[in-house]
Amino acid sequence: MLAGKQNQAFGLVALLAVQATLAGVVTHPAPAEEILSSDYTVVADGQTVPVYTARTLDAPFAGKQWDFGGPYAFANFITDGPVKVRIRSDRSLANTVIRPARPDVTMRVEPDGALVVSLPGPRKLSIEPDGKKGPLLLFANPPEQNPPQPDGAGVIYFGPGVHRPGRIDVGSNQTLCLAGGAVVKGGVYAQGENIRITGQGILDGSDYEWRKGPTPHVISIRGTNVEVSGITIRGASHWTIVPRDSRHVTIRGVKLCGSRVQNDDGINPCNSQDVLITDCFIRTDDDCVALKGLELEVPNSNVERVTVENCILWCDRARIFLLGHESRAPFMRAITLRNLDIIHFSMTPFLFEPGEEMRLEDVTVENVRLHGERQGELARLKPVVNQYMRNKVPGHVRNIVFRNVTLTGQAGAYRVQLTGADADHAVRDVRFENVEILGERLAAGSDRLEVGEHVEGIRFAPPSPP
Repeated sequence: MLAGKQNQAFGLVALLAVQATLAGVVTHPAPAEEILSSDYTVVADGQTVPVYTARTLDAPFAGKQWDFGGPYAFANFITDGPVKVRIRSDRSLANTVIRPARPDVTMRVEPDGALVVSLPGPRKLSIEPDGKKGPLLLFANPPEQNPPQPDGAGVIYFGPGVHRPGRIDVGSNQTLCLAGGAVVKGGVYAQGENIRITGQGILDGSDYEWRKGPTPHVISIRGTNVEVSGITIRGASHWTIVPRDSRHVTIRGVKLCGSRVQNDDGINPCNSQDVLITDCFIRTDDDCVALKGLELEVPNSNVERVTVENCILWCDRARIFLLGHESRAPFMRAITLRNLDIIHFSMTPFLFEPGEEMRLEDVTVENVRLHGERQGELARLKPVVNQYMRNKVPGHVRNIVFRNVTLTGQAGAYRVQLTGADADHAVRDVRFENVEILGERLAAGSDRLEVGEHVEGIRFAPPSPP
């Protein structure tokens, strides 16, 4: 904690400078110790933006069957309005693709080879000159709301520079702030009530070996009224953000730059209720968002009222959403997944596989856009028994809605599979409304729809009115 306090004076000056120049673009210089990207330079409305690097596939995972495209880059700046971003690289930018595509985000390649991207305001984008090979993740962030003062009561503050605190404990009524220009190498354990973790800095796990970080997860949460906002997390060594046995958790505007190791799940709400995940960018090796009911020894072990919205998701090896594995809670319910862009995925992006008698019910998936790259499956709803279970019985699936889901991209099977385990562990009441796969609407009898035994109440509906 001493390193953070030593930078308070410098941090206060930087904070006041940011507040005084809030209009337009605000950038934060990178620490001198940080080795920046040699692939890209970025200038936003005339201001140079530091471009950081993130690794993929550290040992012992390098050289296996996977290819995540190698190291990549990311850049953060703040804007409160339209901005033009000029990107240069020694690589050709002539065939660049921006994901997710938006009509209000435009680009042009200038005669000197520079790429100019015009943004209407804050956006999170993947700039891809060559697909997954070394993209630039561009994060144009909104101004911070109510930024904490470095010397405020209950504030743990890390100013610009590199810090190596290891484990950071945050308790009730405390705020952890990672200021812009800070790179904090460590992990966070947040336990208590009314906790805030915020800032424009980087929480960096990339110095730690697989599963050997200073905390159980990069950010471990056990609490009520907890908010994580604004920060970038690089190189997780295990699961990244985990609210466990927690209530009223908000994760807003967070950027996860992962895929350095296996099992780096993005955000895993476990035995928690009233969780909101909004306006995040998540790139992981393992599941982007996994809901788990790991334990029964807490007063309310259910996973309930979880919303994931307005996010951009990229999973290199596993699933985008995993609901049901490692879960023995009675219920996982009232789950909403809406207004999402899935820009790269590998395995089944919507995998709903409850076991141990857990009832997975009342799940809505709506307004989702996927970029397909010849994958075999889009969704699987199937009570199962697998190696993660203590009680070897399936679960239950009921009342699931897929609405306004669109997959475009390359030709592929993109199957939708529904299969019950037995008469007592069935799939019931599933509704498909305007689900389009490569321009074809999913309907009864579709070649992409696989319906097995013990499935009841499948319905198809026309598009909802605007």
